[in-house]
Amino acid sequence: MTGGTGRAALFDVDGTLTDTNHLHVVCWWEALRQSGRRVPMGAVHRAVGLPGADLVTHLLGAGDEEEHERIHTAHGVLYATYYDRLPALDGAADLLRRLAGDGWEVVLVTSASGAQLDALRRAIDADDAITAWTSADDVERGKPHPEPLQQALELVGVGADRAVFVGDTVWDMRAAVRAGVARVGVLSGGIPAGDLRAAGAEAVYEGPKDVLAGLGTGPFARLPASGG
Repeated sequence: MTGGTGRAALFDVDGTLTDTNHLHVVCWWEALRQSGRRVPMGAVHRAVGLPGADLVTHLLGAGDEEEHERIHTAHGVLYATYYDRLPALDGAADLLRRLAGDGWEVVLVTSASGAQLDALRRAIDADDAITAWTSADDVERGKPHPEPLQQALELVGVGADRAVFVGDTVWDMRAAVRAGVARVGVLSGGIPAGDLRAAGAEAVYEGPKDVLAGLGTGPFARLPASGG
């Protein structure tokens, strides 16, 4: 799909706009522990960003589907205890509002859904700048498959050649490469810059505040409002 003059700014949420990756790590670690599974937190951290069911399979391999479902459910219950105090990353709301004010269609692309997505949106507190969002409920396959990004582009009628995706994991970058969109990585999720670049990031920033400060250069600057 190629676009006209519209532009889309696509954003992962956990670790990109909200400081929540390490909360996920602890909740997944505890859910695994409750099931008698001992998985190093470093391995859990590197898996964050995958859809829940895929994350469990990635860590444990194919196995007992009932056990995997119990772990997935336990993670959700544990993580829900943080809903009323999820922290947005510095500059997240300002970045979204600046892009919306400059004419970008701002779309959230996340594997969160339902009450979890509602809590994340409350934390960001910038619904006035967000055009649309796509969640786990809207796609059959999550990142690193490109379907979530493709769905996001469909929602706003913008082509891949007129879009930039911002994410914090290698799964984000791989999905963006496959979707054919420009790619910005952030370090706020705890993944090293080298890993993000190896997965396809064209530019890497500390977090949303630094993305905002750098809008005049890099992938965002290469897409003028006129379409060229």
